[in-house]
Amino acid sequence: MIIVFGSLNMDMMIDVDKLPQAGETVLSSDARFLPGGKGANQAFASARLGEKTAMVGSVGDDDFGRALADHLRHNGAMTSGVAKSDKPTGVAVVTRDGQGENRIIVASGANLDATAAQVPDEIMIAGNYLLLQMELPVSETIELLERAKEAGVKTVLNLAPAIMIPTKVLACLDYLVVNSIEAMQIAEKLGLGRDLSPEKLAQALAQVGDLTCIITGGVEGSIAVTQDGDAWKVETVRVEGDELVDTTGAGDCYCGTLTACLHAGKDLAEAMRYGSVAASLSVRGEGAQSSYPYLQEIEELLPEVPPAVKLNL
Repeated sequence: MIIVFGSLNMDMMIDVDKLPQAGETVLSSDARFLPGGKGANQAFASARLGEKTAMVGSVGDDDFGRALADHLRHNGAMTSGVAKSDKPTGVAVVTRDGQGENRIIVASGANLDATAAQVPDEIMIAGNYLLLQMELPVSETIELLERAKEAGVKTVLNLAPAIMIPTKVLACLDYLVVNSIEAMQIAEKLGLGRDLSPEKLAQALAQVGDLTCIITGGVEGSIAVTQDGDAWKVETVRVEGDELVDTTGAGDCYCGTLTACLHAGKDLAEAMRYGSVAASLSVRGEGAQSSYPYLQEIEELLPEVPPAVKLNL
Protein backbone atom coordinates (compact mmCIF):
# COMPACT_ATOMS: atom_id res chain seq x y z
CA MET A 1 0.00 0.00 0.00
CA ILE A 2 1.05 3.59 -0.67
CA ILE A 3 0.00 5.98 2.10
CA VAL A 4 -0.17 9.59 0.97
CA PHE A 5 -0.21 12.14 3.80
CA GLY A 6 -0.88 15.44 2.14
CA SER A 7 -3.05 18.36 1.15
CA LEU A 8 -6.38 18.41 -0.65
CA ASN A 9 -7.30 21.67 -2.38
CA MET A 10 -9.83 22.85 -4.88
CA ASP A 11 -7.92 24.63 -7.65
CA MET A 12 -9.47 27.77 -9.11
CA MET A 13 -7.97 28.05 -12.59
CA ILE A 14 -7.81 31.50 -14.19
CA ASP A 15 -6.39 31.99 -17.69
CA VAL A 16 -4.72 35.27 -18.62
CA ASP A 17 -2.77 36.50 -21.62
CA LYS A 18 0.17 37.29 -19.37
CA LEU A 19 0.89 36.80 -15.69
CA PRO A 20 0.47 39.97 -13.61
CA GLN A 21 3.44 41.82 -12.19
CA ALA A 22 3.44 43.27 -8.68
CA GLY A 23 0.70 45.89 -8.43
CA GLU A 24 -0.78 44.98 -11.82
CA THR A 25 -4.36 43.91 -12.50
CA VAL A 26 -5.15 41.69 -15.47
CA LEU A 27 -8.57 40.55 -16.65
CA SER A 28 -9.82 37.06 -17.47
CA SER A 29 -13.05 35.86 -19.01
CA ASP A 30 -13.77 32.99 -16.60
CA ALA A 31 -12.61 30.71 -13.78
CA ARG A 32 -12.84 26.92 -13.47
CA PHE A 33 -12.70 24.69 -10.41
CA LEU A 34 -10.61 21.51 -10.62
CA PRO A 35 -9.44 18.98 -7.97
CA GLY A 36 -5.94 19.61 -6.65
CA GLY A 37 -3.63 19.77 -3.65
CA LYS A 38 -0.14 18.25 -3.79
CA GLY A 39 -1.12 15.28 -1.65
CA ALA A 40 -4.33 14.53 -3.52
CA ASN A 41 -2.57 14.97 -6.87
CA GLN A 42 0.15 12.48 -5.96
CA ALA A 43 -2.36 9.99 -4.56
CA PHE A 44 -4.39 10.30 -7.76
CA ALA A 45 -1.32 9.67 -9.95
CA SER A 46 -0.42 6.61 -7.89
CA ALA A 47 -3.94 5.19 -8.04
CA ARG A 48 -4.04 5.77 -11.82
CA LEU A 49 -1.24 3.21 -12.14
CA GLY A 50 -3.30 0.62 -10.30
CA GLU A 51 -1.35 0.63 -7.02
CA LYS A 52 -3.29 0.38 -3.75
CA THR A 53 -3.28 3.97 -2.49
CA ALA A 54 -4.68 5.51 0.69
CA MET A 55 -5.16 9.28 0.94
CA VAL A 56 -4.81 10.81 4.42
CA GLY A 57 -5.55 14.48 5.02
CA SER A 58 -8.30 16.89 5.96
CA VAL A 59 -11.10 18.75 4.17
CA GLY A 60 -13.92 21.01 5.25
CA ASP A 61 -17.51 19.85 5.71
CA ASP A 62 -18.46 21.61 2.49
CA ASP A 63 -19.11 21.01 -1.20
CA PHE A 64 -15.45 21.36 -2.16
CA GLY A 65 -14.37 18.80 0.44
CA ARG A 66 -16.98 16.27 -0.63
CA ALA A 67 -16.13 16.75 -4.30
CA LEU A 68 -12.39 16.24 -3.70
CA ALA A 69 -12.87 13.03 -1.70
CA ASP A 70 -15.42 11.67 -4.19
CA HIS A 71 -13.10 12.36 -7.12
CA LEU A 72 -10.25 10.44 -5.51
CA ARG A 73 -12.47 7.55 -4.48
CA HIS A 74 -14.04 7.23 -7.93
CA ASN A 75 -10.54 7.01 -9.41
CA GLY A 76 -9.31 4.20 -7.19
CA ALA A 77 -7.83 5.86 -4.10
CA MET A 78 -9.06 5.00 -0.61
CA THR A 79 -10.33 8.05 1.29
CA SER A 80 -11.32 6.70 4.71
CA GLY A 81 -8.30 8.57 6.10
CA VAL A 82 -9.60 11.96 4.93
CA ALA A 83 -10.97 13.73 8.03
CA LYS A 84 -13.56 16.50 8.26
CA SER A 85 -12.53 19.85 9.72
CA ASP A 86 -14.41 22.90 10.97
CA LYS A 87 -12.21 24.95 8.68
CA PRO A 88 -13.13 25.35 4.99
CA THR A 89 -11.52 23.10 2.40
CA GLY A 90 -8.20 24.35 1.09
CA VAL A 91 -8.26 26.43 -2.08
CA ALA A 92 -5.50 27.18 -4.57
CA VAL A 93 -5.75 30.07 -7.02
CA VAL A 94 -3.85 29.10 -10.18
CA THR A 95 -3.19 31.86 -12.70
CA ARG A 96 -1.96 30.52 -16.05
CA ASP A 97 -0.63 32.39 -19.07
CA GLY A 98 -0.76 31.53 -22.76
CA GLN A 99 2.50 29.54 -22.58
CA GLY A 100 1.22 27.24 -19.84
CA GLU A 101 3.30 28.85 -17.08
CA ASN A 102 1.54 29.54 -13.80
CA ARG A 103 1.58 31.27 -10.44
CA ILE A 104 -0.19 29.68 -7.47
CA ILE A 105 -1.47 30.99 -4.14
CA VAL A 106 -2.77 28.44 -1.61
CA ALA A 107 -5.21 29.07 1.26
CA SER A 108 -4.54 26.01 3.43
CA GLY A 109 -7.80 25.95 5.38
CA ALA A 110 -8.68 22.44 6.59
CA ASN A 111 -5.24 21.12 5.60
CA LEU A 112 -3.89 22.73 8.77
CA ASP A 113 -5.94 20.28 10.86
CA ALA A 114 -4.41 17.12 9.38
CA THR A 115 -2.56 15.03 11.98
CA ALA A 116 -0.14 12.11 11.95
CA ALA A 117 -2.53 10.26 14.27
CA GLN A 118 -4.89 9.79 11.30
CA VAL A 119 -2.48 7.13 9.98
CA PRO A 120 -3.13 3.97 12.06
CA ASP A 121 -0.25 1.77 13.21
CA GLU A 122 -1.72 -1.27 11.44
CA ILE A 123 -0.84 0.13 8.02
CA MET A 124 2.58 1.42 9.07
CA ILE A 125 4.30 -1.84 8.19
CA ALA A 126 7.33 -2.92 6.18
CA GLY A 127 6.56 -3.18 2.47
CA ASN A 128 4.30 -0.13 2.45
CA TYR A 129 5.38 3.29 1.16
CA LEU A 130 4.69 6.67 2.76
CA LEU A 131 4.57 9.63 0.37
CA LEU A 132 4.58 13.16 1.79
CA GLN A 133 4.94 16.80 0.77
CA MET A 134 5.21 20.03 2.76
CA GLU A 135 1.72 21.57 2.57
CA LEU A 136 0.58 20.13 5.92
CA PRO A 137 1.78 21.15 9.41
CA VAL A 138 5.52 20.45 9.54
CA SER A 139 5.38 18.96 13.05
CA GLU A 140 2.83 16.36 11.94
CA THR A 141 4.85 15.50 8.85
CA ILE A 142 7.99 14.99 10.92
CA GLU A 143 6.16 12.87 13.50
CA LEU A 144 4.83 10.60 10.77
CA LEU A 145 8.23 10.28 9.13
CA GLU A 146 9.79 9.22 12.43
CA ARG A 147 7.07 6.62 12.98
CA ALA A 148 7.55 5.30 9.47
CA LYS A 149 11.30 4.98 9.96
CA GLU A 150 10.81 2.94 13.13
CA ALA A 151 8.22 0.71 11.43
CA GLY A 152 10.35 -0.02 8.36
CA VAL A 153 8.02 1.80 5.96
CA LYS A 154 9.72 3.17 2.83
CA THR A 155 9.51 6.96 2.86
CA VAL A 156 9.35 9.40 -0.06
CA LEU A 157 9.34 13.13 0.66
CA ASN A 158 8.64 15.69 -2.03
CA LEU A 159 10.12 18.68 -0.19
CA ALA A 160 7.81 21.21 -1.79
CA PRO A 161 7.49 23.96 -0.85
CA ALA A 162 11.19 23.91 0.12
CA ILE A 163 10.68 24.40 3.86
CA MET A 164 13.73 23.90 6.06
CA ILE A 165 13.57 20.69 8.09
CA PRO A 166 16.14 19.42 10.62
CA THR A 167 18.97 17.32 9.19
CA LYS A 168 17.98 14.48 11.50
CA VAL A 169 14.64 14.30 9.69
CA LEU A 170 16.43 13.72 6.38
CA ALA A 171 17.82 10.57 7.99
CA CYS A 172 14.23 9.25 8.14
CA LEU A 173 13.96 9.36 4.34
CA ASP A 174 14.60 6.73 1.73
CA TYR A 175 13.87 9.11 -1.17
CA LEU A 176 13.97 12.90 -1.39
CA VAL A 177 12.36 14.39 -4.52
CA VAL A 178 12.82 18.09 -5.34
CA ASN A 179 12.94 20.24 -8.44
CA SER A 180 16.10 22.09 -9.37
CA ILE A 181 15.05 25.35 -7.69
CA GLU A 182 14.00 23.61 -4.47
CA ALA A 183 17.28 21.64 -4.45
CA MET A 184 19.32 24.86 -4.58
CA GLN A 185 17.23 26.44 -1.82
CA ILE A 186 17.65 23.42 0.45
CA ALA A 187 21.38 23.11 -0.26
CA GLU A 188 21.89 26.77 0.60
CA LYS A 189 19.95 26.42 3.87
CA LEU A 190 22.04 23.39 4.79
CA GLY A 191 25.27 25.22 3.97
CA LEU A 192 26.18 22.87 1.12
CA GLY A 193 27.23 25.68 -1.19
CA ARG A 194 25.80 27.46 -4.21
CA ASP A 195 26.27 27.17 -7.97
CA LEU A 196 26.44 23.38 -7.85
CA SER A 197 25.40 21.34 -10.87
CA PRO A 198 22.23 19.22 -10.48
CA GLU A 199 24.42 16.13 -10.21
CA LYS A 200 26.52 17.62 -7.43
CA LEU A 201 23.43 18.98 -5.68
CA ALA A 202 21.83 15.53 -5.69
CA GLN A 203 25.08 13.98 -4.49
CA ALA A 204 25.43 16.46 -1.63
CA LEU A 205 21.84 16.00 -0.45
CA ALA A 206 22.12 12.22 -0.74
CA GLN A 207 25.22 12.25 1.46
CA VAL A 208 23.72 14.57 4.10
CA GLY A 209 20.63 12.42 4.57
CA ASP A 210 22.05 9.00 3.63
CA LEU A 211 19.21 8.77 1.13
CA THR A 212 18.43 8.69 -2.57
CA CYS A 213 17.97 12.22 -3.92
CA ILE A 214 16.05 12.82 -7.14
CA ILE A 215 16.12 16.25 -8.76
CA THR A 216 13.62 17.01 -11.51
CA GLY A 217 14.48 19.61 -14.10
CA GLY A 218 11.45 19.87 -16.37
CA VAL A 219 12.58 19.65 -20.00
CA GLU A 220 16.10 18.84 -18.75
CA GLY A 221 14.94 15.52 -17.35
CA SER A 222 15.77 14.15 -13.90
CA ILE A 223 18.89 13.22 -11.95
CA ALA A 224 19.17 10.71 -9.11
CA VAL A 225 22.02 9.90 -6.75
CA THR A 226 21.61 7.00 -4.33
CA GLN A 227 22.95 6.66 -0.81
CA ASP A 228 25.60 4.34 -2.28
CA GLY A 229 26.77 7.06 -4.70
CA ASP A 230 25.28 5.60 -7.89
CA ALA A 231 24.02 8.35 -10.21
CA TRP A 232 21.48 8.24 -13.03
CA LYS A 233 20.10 10.69 -15.57
CA VAL A 234 16.78 10.23 -17.35
CA GLU A 235 15.64 12.29 -20.33
CA THR A 236 12.11 13.57 -20.84
CA VAL A 237 9.64 13.70 -23.71
CA ARG A 238 9.76 17.10 -25.38
CA VAL A 239 6.41 18.90 -25.39
CA GLU A 240 6.32 21.98 -27.57
CA GLY A 241 3.96 24.36 -29.30
CA ASP A 242 0.25 23.70 -29.06
CA GLU A 243 0.85 20.42 -27.19
CA LEU A 244 1.86 22.34 -24.06
CA VAL A 245 -1.38 23.25 -22.31
CA ASP A 246 -0.76 23.47 -18.57
CA THR A 247 2.22 22.68 -16.32
CA THR A 248 0.11 22.66 -13.13
CA GLY A 249 0.72 19.48 -11.15
CA ALA A 250 3.36 18.00 -13.46
CA GLY A 251 5.76 17.58 -10.54
CA ASP A 252 3.06 15.88 -8.49
CA CYS A 253 2.35 13.53 -11.37
CA TYR A 254 6.05 12.62 -11.45
CA CYS A 255 6.18 11.94 -7.69
CA GLY A 256 3.03 9.84 -7.59
CA THR A 257 4.07 7.82 -10.63
CA LEU A 258 7.63 7.33 -9.35
CA THR A 259 6.39 6.07 -5.98
CA ALA A 260 3.83 3.76 -7.58
CA CYS A 261 6.53 2.22 -9.76
CA LEU A 262 8.91 1.74 -6.82
CA HIS A 263 6.07 0.14 -4.85
CA ALA A 264 5.38 -2.15 -7.81
CA GLY A 265 9.00 -3.36 -7.71
CA LYS A 266 10.57 -1.40 -10.56
CA ASP A 267 14.16 -0.27 -10.06
CA LEU A 268 14.92 3.41 -9.55
CA ALA A 269 16.07 4.18 -13.10
CA GLU A 270 12.95 2.61 -14.63
CA ALA A 271 10.66 4.31 -12.12
CA MET A 272 12.22 7.64 -13.14
CA ARG A 273 11.48 6.89 -16.82
CA TYR A 274 7.82 6.22 -16.02
CA GLY A 275 7.64 9.40 -13.94
CA SER A 276 9.20 11.42 -16.73
CA VAL A 277 6.72 10.17 -19.33
CA ALA A 278 3.75 10.65 -17.01
CA ALA A 279 4.73 14.25 -16.26
CA SER A 280 5.21 14.96 -19.98
CA LEU A 281 1.74 13.61 -20.73
CA SER A 282 0.19 15.62 -17.91
CA VAL A 283 1.21 19.01 -19.36
CA ARG A 284 -0.82 18.24 -22.49
CA GLY A 285 -4.08 18.58 -20.59
CA GLU A 286 -5.71 21.16 -18.33
CA GLY A 287 -5.39 21.09 -14.58
CA ALA A 288 -3.63 18.55 -12.41
CA GLN A 289 -5.54 15.33 -11.74
CA SER A 290 -7.72 15.71 -14.81
CA SER A 291 -4.61 15.50 -17.02
CA TYR A 292 -2.87 12.51 -15.39
CA PRO A 293 -2.33 9.44 -17.59
CA TYR A 294 -3.18 5.78 -17.07
CA LEU A 295 -0.48 3.12 -17.06
CA GLN A 296 -1.26 2.07 -20.64
CA GLU A 297 -0.79 5.64 -21.91
CA ILE A 298 2.58 5.88 -20.17
CA GLU A 299 3.78 2.56 -21.57
CA GLU A 300 2.76 3.53 -25.10
CA LEU A 301 5.02 6.62 -24.94
CA LEU A 302 7.81 5.01 -22.92
CA PRO A 303 9.91 4.05 -25.99
CA GLU A 304 10.43 7.78 -26.65
CA VAL A 305 12.54 8.05 -23.48
CA PRO A 306 15.98 6.40 -23.78
CA PRO A 307 17.19 4.09 -21.01
CA ALA A 308 18.67 5.87 -17.99
CA VAL A 309 22.32 6.85 -18.32
CA LYS A 310 24.65 6.06 -15.43
CA LEU A 311 26.79 9.05 -14.48
CA ASN A 312 30.32 9.21 -13.14
CA LEU A 313 30.54 11.77 -10.35
